[in-house]
Amino acid sequence: MADVEVPDPKEVGEKAADPFTRQVALSVAVYAVALAVTALGGSNAGKDMMMAQQQATNEWAYYQAKVVRENLYQVEAEKLDLELELRGAELTEAARRRVEKTRDQYRERAARYTREKEEIKARAEGLEKDRDVAGRRDPYFDYAEVLLQIAIVLASVAMLSGKPWPYYASLAVAGLGLALCVNGYGLFVRVPGLE
Repeated sequence: MADVEVPDPKEVGEKAADPFTRQVALSVAVYAVALAVTALGGSNAGKDMMMAQQQATNEWAYYQAKVVRENLYQVEAEKLDLELELRGAELTEAARRRVEKTRDQYRERAARYTREKEEIKARAEGLEKDRDVAGRRDPYFDYAEVLLQIAIVLASVAMLSGKPWPYYASLAVAGLGLALCVNGYGLFVRVPGLE
């Protein structure tokens, strides 16, 4: 069985009492909270993107169904126009009125489908915009997570080594990660390469 090295209680006590170590440990805790908030934002952005895409796809399918029905009614109305043109003189007045009434109903239905499909199109395009916004947010959260994880590692190195330079590097990297996280939520600034 491998030997497990148990830390010396005096050494642990000295490390815990060291103000630098306590400051770094507190920073790690703050980094961890920022990482959790960033991970939540990234997860939500991914879910929002997928959900909006799925809903937009459903709306476009519904739009296509309306287009097909609209075209069906338009074709039927055109057939009746042609019938009136070719056989109109042969038809009785009652038959002519019936054909005209049916043709007008077809045109009304086609017009209704035209209005409905425009409403559906507007909803689908709105969902695509929502998808695009979520897609813009996602990379900011991804890079922010990586930077915050690197900051935690650098802070841990500082704590173990007792050297301040990894700690200062962790502050800089965490600051950049936090800025990307905030930008992911608000999309305040376009960062080239991330969008």
